[in-house]
Amino acid sequence: MKAFLNGLLVLLSSTWIGHAPAAEVAGVRLEEKAKVGNAELALNGAGLRTKVFFKVYVIGLYLPTKAVTSAEVLSQKGSKRAHLALVRDVGPEDFSDALIDGLKNNSSEAEFAAMKPRIDQFRQAIVAAGEVKSGSVVHLDYLPETGTRLAIGGKQLGKDIPGEDFYNALLRIWIGDKPIQDNLKEALLGKPQ
Repeated sequence: MKAFLNGLLVLLSSTWIGHAPAAEVAGVRLEEKAKVGNAELALNGAGLRTKVFFKVYVIGLYLPTKAVTSAEVLSQKGSKRAHLALVRDVGPEDFSDALIDGLKNNSSEAEFAAMKPRIDQFRQAIVAAGEVKSGSVVHLDYLPETGTRLAIGGKQLGKDIPGEDFYNALLRIWIGDKPIQDNLKEALLGKPQ
C-alpha cells in the first residue's frame, strides 16, 4: 500500500509540475505557451505598460527559446508573439501613434523611411479597427512565411506585413535601446522586477 501511495504522489506531483500556472500581471493571466502558426512558443516575460499613472496594457513576449537580452530576442528565427491585453480603452489614433513613436525612437531615419509603406499599412489596420476596449487582446505575431500579423480579439486586421525587419522594429518599441518603458523592457526579458 505504501508503494502505491508513493507512486500516486509521484504521479500527482509530476502532473502538477507539468502544468505550470500561467503568469499573472495586474490581474491579467498569460498562458505559459502560445501556438503561432505551427510553432509552440514559451512566455519569455511579461509586464505592465503604464502612462503617467494609468495602466494601459499587459504585454507578454512569446519566443521559440528563452532570451535575456534584446540581441538574443531579435536574432531568433521562427515565429514570435507580442500579446497585449488592454486594461483600459484606447482610441485607434492614440494606440497607433504611440506604437509609431516607439518605432521612430528605435529606428534610424533610413530604417524608418524604408519601412514607411509598411508602417502606413500597419497604422491603417489599427485605425480601421476603431477603439480597442479594455479586456481586448491584441496579437502582434511574426510568421516567417508571411510576416507580421495583427489581430484584435482573434480577428486578423489587414494583410500580413512582409519582412522580419518590420517585426523586429516593432519589438524594439519595448526592448530596443530607447524602450517605451525601461522596467517593461526588463520584465519582457524575464528579469525580476
